[in-house]
Amino acid sequence: MKKALAGVRILDLTQFEAGTSCTEILAWLGADVIKLESPGAGDQGRWMATEKPGVDSFYFILLNANKRSITLNLKHERGRAMFLDLVKQVDVLTENFSPATMESFGIGYDVLREVNPRLIYMTIKGFGTYGPYSEYKSFDMIAQATGGAMSITGFPGSPPLKPGPTIGDTGTGIHAALGVLAAYIQRQETGKGQKVEVAMQDAVVNLVRVPMMGTYVTQKPVRRMGNKLGPGISDIYKCAPGGDDDYVFMLTTNEEMWRALCGAMERPELADDPRFANPKVRAKNNEELTAILNEWTGRHTKHEVMQILGKAGVPCGAVLNTVELLNDPHLRQRRMIVDIEHPARGKISIPGCPVQLEDSPVEVTSAPLLGQHNVEIYGRMLGLSEQQVEELKSQGVV
Repeated sequence: MKKALAGVRILDLTQFEAGTSCTEILAWLGADVIKLESPGAGDQGRWMATEKPGVDSFYFILLNANKRSITLNLKHERGRAMFLDLVKQVDVLTENFSPATMESFGIGYDVLREVNPRLIYMTIKGFGTYGPYSEYKSFDMIAQATGGAMSITGFPGSPPLKPGPTIGDTGTGIHAALGVLAAYIQRQETGKGQKVEVAMQDAVVNLVRVPMMGTYVTQKPVRRMGNKLGPGISDIYKCAPGGDDDYVFMLTTNEEMWRALCGAMERPELADDPRFANPKVRAKNNEELTAILNEWTGRHTKHEVMQILGKAGVPCGAVLNTVELLNDPHLRQRRMIVDIEHPARGKISIPGCPVQLEDSPVEVTSAPLLGQHNVEIYGRMLGLSEQQVEELKSQGVV
């Protein structure tokens, strides 16, 4: 069946995570993503985090599924000429280099839009291309710090903490993919491409918009609350057999859920206990209530607690660690965890595409080896023979 983004060709110059997560989700949805890398080294993510010298890192593999790879030396005159010929034939170009890098190669957006007026040029920068911080470099944790995520993460009195998920990187990539699709739809009407820009700080601020609510009420910074969301029940509770990850997160937001929780624990009398009669007194007697809840959860595994409360209509989630995620039957059935065959590493279980389209199912394929598709792509797009590609390789062009 034809994929949703079939026919969309993307020239992908991104590296590390923010940009590669953008192009990966577009590749999952059917775009032809051609990853352009430097000869020899390639995307720094290939080797930066690998535990096996010469073998692509899991970091790279997790972020570059469903793509094709070519190599090209943009510092070489012939390489730049080939690059411009490629740009003429693509719909989208993506990059997340440091500020002014593309311009230093002589291939900034002003040049590329003259070459291809229909080109959608996606750029990701830590702080954007304008504003007081625009010259500063950034990584995920910098974006999380300056976007507000760290200031609201942690326990009362503790220093700010970096949230575990890389929302500064992949969060930015998802925003960038949305921008590419919006520009592509608009091009259907106008026939013109445009520049699309996402700053990592901006993306994190967008993800922090709901926690910011308290500031509007108090005119003060939102403080760190640990796992609490307010006066209701919202916390983690210890489960059997008592390992490091044997916890559930439990949440009640109304009296119906509170009574359902009491019934599920076979403690219906707690629903009318004066100590727990309403959210206000439950908050006041939180220590006693927490002891009761921990005593009950401690007699069950986290999966048992999640099942009991889930069936009772009480929001509850087992705290799954990364090994458990890769083996979770629910995620497996939904194909959020899939098996791929990597040329160097063999069979690997990796997260798949979180977006499901009924008429365009996603088939996840392995990240490409460096330059794996040189002959195929240069042959099809530039008319070069295999021998010519080999000659360009010997000259340091590809």
